Amino acid sequence: MEAIVYEEFGGPEVLRHETGVAVPEPGAGEVRVKVAVVGVNPVDHKRRYGWVERFYPTTFPAVPGLEFAGTVDALGPGVTGVAVGDEVLGWTKTGAYAEYALSELYVPKPAALSWEQAASLPVAGETAARVLALLGVKQGETLLLHGAAGVVGSVAVQLAVAAGVTVIGTASEPNHAYLRSLGAIPVTYGEGLATRVRAAAPDGIDAVFDAAGHDTLPVSIELMAGEKARIVTIAATDAEAHGIVFSGVMAPPEEVRATLTTQTTQAAQGTLTIRVAETLPLKEAARAQALSESGSPRGKLLLLP
Repeated sequence: MEAIVYEEFGGPEVLRHETGVAVPEPGAGEVRVKVAVVGVNPVDHKRRYGWVERFYPTTFPAVPGLEFAGTVDALGPGVTGVAVGDEVLGWTKTGAYAEYALSELYVPKPAALSWEQAASLPVAGETAARVLALLGVKQGETLLLHGAAGVVGSVAVQLAVAAGVTVIGTASEPNHAYLRSLGAIPVTYGEGLATRVRAAAPDGIDAVFDAAGHDTLPVSIELMAGEKARIVTIAATDAEAHGIVFSGVMAPPEEVRATLTTQTTQAAQGTLTIRVAETLPLKEAARAQALSESGSPRGKLLLLP
């Protein structure tokens, strides 16, 4: 089968496009999926560099990619509740940058949900919901969300706004109109951020969700008057030095399935959307990861096997 493979940590150049990779066979509790669309995430290049081994240990040769949307191709022993030919989305065990992948964590894809939106949802949806739950934000509160125009950030904006939370979202000026369309109050990041946030939220903020990194923690702590318990980051590698929670581990599987099922319904109804930046063929995976690493895409990057 066609797949992207790497056998050492390094830059995009370590990714190889191969056509003779063995098709994986599903084990107990697993399904094999014919992948239709692959979601590209920042964690993909972080894994490629070996930066997140404590969360995602690597065995070489490795196939990148966490999330997929596709069609069930084969069932492993003991699998029930799904049939060959069913359309699903979720997380792979064997890497999503491939024609076929194995999965045991998936949910049905609604017919009304496009393949592109389906493949964009698992990682961003789970991450956004998990961090909002950790922060305990509720109706009437104000959330500061760094990196609000990114894929995870934009999903978090929509979930929080739907829950009655006021969202102050940091983003570059070209993304401000997009954030307003999602219901957030945009502010430009960079020097003077604390002043701009206080002007946008004169009664203060109740929690901080950092999806950006880039030295956002000191100003977040300042704005929270030193109260660190309601600051969570998914991006700042120096979180521990600041005494801030770094959330990098998924919620339990049943909770994840329930969350993703709800979100797929919302996405199919158009009440939860993800902006797609570009869709590339699988053989251009190195370029896709380089684009993701640059931080320049305005939306989700996808690959087509």
